[in-house]
Amino acid sequence: MFMTGKSQIPREILLDNLQELMPEIFTEGKIDWERLKATMGEDINFSNERYVLNWAGKSDAFRVLQSPSTKTLVPAKEESINFDDTENIFIEGENLEVLKVLQKSYFGKVKMIYIDPPYNTGNDSFIYADKFSESKKEYQKRIGDKDEDGYMTKEGMYGKNSKENGQYHSNWLNMMYPRLYLAKNLLRDDGMIFVSIDDNEVHNLRLLMNEIFDEENFVGQIVWKNKYGAGAKTKGFIEVHEYILCYSKYEIFDIELKLTDEQIQIYGKNKDDKYSIRGGYVTQPLMTNSLGDRKNLQYTIEYKGEKIEPRKQWVWERGRLEEAIKNNEVVFKKMKDGTYSVRAKVYLKDKNGNIRKGKPLSLLNGPFNQNGTKEVADLVGNGVFSFPKPSELLKFLFGFIINNIDDNSGFYLDFFSGSGTAAQAIYDLNKEDNGTRRYLCVQLPELCKEGSEAFKAGLKTISEIAKFRIRRLIEKISKESAIQFEKSNQDLGFKVLKLANSNFKICSQQEIKNEEELVQQMKIFVDPVSEEARIENMVYELLLKSGFEINSKIEHINKSFIINTNEMILLLEEVNENIIDEALKRKPVKIIALDKLFKGNDQLKTNTALQMKDAGIDFKTI
Repeated sequence: MFMTGKSQIPREILLDNLQELMPEIFTEGKIDWERLKATMGEDINFSNERYVLNWAGKSDAFRVLQSPSTKTLVPAKEESINFDDTENIFIEGENLEVLKVLQKSYFGKVKMIYIDPPYNTGNDSFIYADKFSESKKEYQKRIGDKDEDGYMTKEGMYGKNSKENGQYHSNWLNMMYPRLYLAKNLLRDDGMIFVSIDDNEVHNLRLLMNEIFDEENFVGQIVWKNKYGAGAKTKGFIEVHEYILCYSKYEIFDIELKLTDEQIQIYGKNKDDKYSIRGGYVTQPLMTNSLGDRKNLQYTIEYKGEKIEPRKQWVWERGRLEEAIKNNEVVFKKMKDGTYSVRAKVYLKDKNGNIRKGKPLSLLNGPFNQNGTKEVADLVGNGVFSFPKPSELLKFLFGFIINNIDDNSGFYLDFFSGSGTAAQAIYDLNKEDNGTRRYLCVQLPELCKEGSEAFKAGLKTISEIAKFRIRRLIEKISKESAIQFEKSNQDLGFKVLKLANSNFKICSQQEIKNEEELVQQMKIFVDPVSEEARIENMVYELLLKSGFEINSKIEHINKSFIINTNEMILLLEEVNENIIDEALKRKPVKIIALDKLFKGNDQLKTNTALQMKDAGIDFKTI
């Protein structure tokens, strides 16, 4: 913030607060009223001419974003490893609905997000809400369409977006916008998102993310050389690169990386003395020709009776350079032409013995896609998955140290999970530094083509490939630990959950047209529990809809489900005076009970409500 000498007026304070809270409604520093209305879910219409990214269906994309989900997540313990103790999560389902389901429980809790979405090449298929005229019921049916074996149908979920389509770019933007918007909500205040993309949509993605995350929170655009060889091309350049766009939720101050073993070895070539706490050092030049003329950097120094002038100017001001010379932190070397090379020592460690950090570059030469292909082949089989990202790439991104906070924990989200590369990156990082990072991967159960290598291997969907890869990876790490006689501290497990219909009947939002429809709606209030509902599935649905994380501690004691010791109790099986008394003794913050459990005992229900109120417990029945 610039100091103007003037106090802020209330309007300016409000605008500053609003811009921090809702950067997406500002265009060139001013409130975009149409975007504000759209964000609030009312009067959505983008019509005025101004500097803004616009496309066919943008208003409808907002409506899709604002539409709440009635879906839930149900546990699949038989497909998991160490379900009750692990904190790693794999969710099988359509990612837009999953992101909506996660909003309350994971708002502001994710440290980093990486996604590798469809690139819109004209040959790929992807999900987008292309039937905006359909009713909510029709839309929910379409995203839930399954074949006889229970797999998502291609017709119901996604279609090819041909370049001949008149709304080719718009369809892609309609698909990306709501997902990125919801993903931003899940990031911590110091969180970052990385999105892989190629030349087809990098220009639109940059503008889209400027709108959602605010241009001020653009961190950088990495150019990644992703292959070490490429075939011939009939026209244009041979492409051996992709991009990774990096944005933060709010403005970040610094990004660093831990030095690799190879980089640390370079510092060992030069040392001041054998026992120096600073370790070895490398040198960097103290003369520069690249800066503009600055008189305070143009001066003469003395070394062993000789006067030394820079070719143009010094990097440091006089006081700093003279102090470094005094402390023996500068290396002088006389050249053949009589001039001097003057370089500063850059030590491996600071004065407290902490190893220095490095700065990430915006140009990456590898790791290559060929490495990713080999990783999947080694764990799952040859030809099972096309063009997987190498785990080393995600390890590089997930290894960023933000604002000098060097922790190795937190949630890492990938909602275009593919073959599960993000999960492998987290396991590998934790293995290297004994970290406690956790992954949250989301993947659509997209059918593999019949006759494909995956199909032949019995892996019918992309999500099955990912789960199989994770299991094999866990086996591999466990065997390595056993061979080395080490007890692994890693969380070698993952819990699988699947997107499913609610366990509770949903009241229709449509106008009741006749007596029969009224009777059907009234039945919902009598018993809102769906015929297909299971107790355990209801526990997880109420957990999420009450704002608790999937990894919350769940205890089943005396017909009660106790969440996080005393934060919430769910009564879903039976109620009686004994169960109510036990629940009251635990003094939870909230208790939720099925209303039908009090059927025929109105006195117990009334007394329970009064007791809860007196105890200051938030009591609800459904």
